[in-house]
Amino acid sequence: MTLHNVLLMAPQPGGGGSGMASSLIFLLLIFVVFYFFFIRPQVKRQKDQKKYRESLAKGQKIITIGGIHGRILEIQDTTVTIEVEGGNRLKVEKSAVATDAQDQLTGEAAK
Repeated sequence: MTLHNVLLMAPQPGGGGSGMASSLIFLLLIFVVFYFFFIRPQVKRQKDQKKYRESLAKGQKIITIGGIHGRILEIQDTTVTIEVEGGNRLKVEKSAVATDAQDQLTGEAAK
């Protein structure tokens, strides 16, 4: 091989930059799509759930994540004491409260 052939096989300056820029734009586009379709809705749901748990009140009917229906008797910092059918009392974490039982009842009435 001559020196002339070796120089002709060398990559040209500025020729590889466009491929790198397009792949960078593609990765940025993927991140934007993930943000708007996955991350942002999840953060909004978490904020709504936190706001709901902070607004819990004595006497409110709730449903836990495990599906237990009850009425709030007492609220502490991180726990809630609920009364279930039969007069039994359960102490559950506030984070285990999923929804308001009234929302569930109105959803069934609409069907």
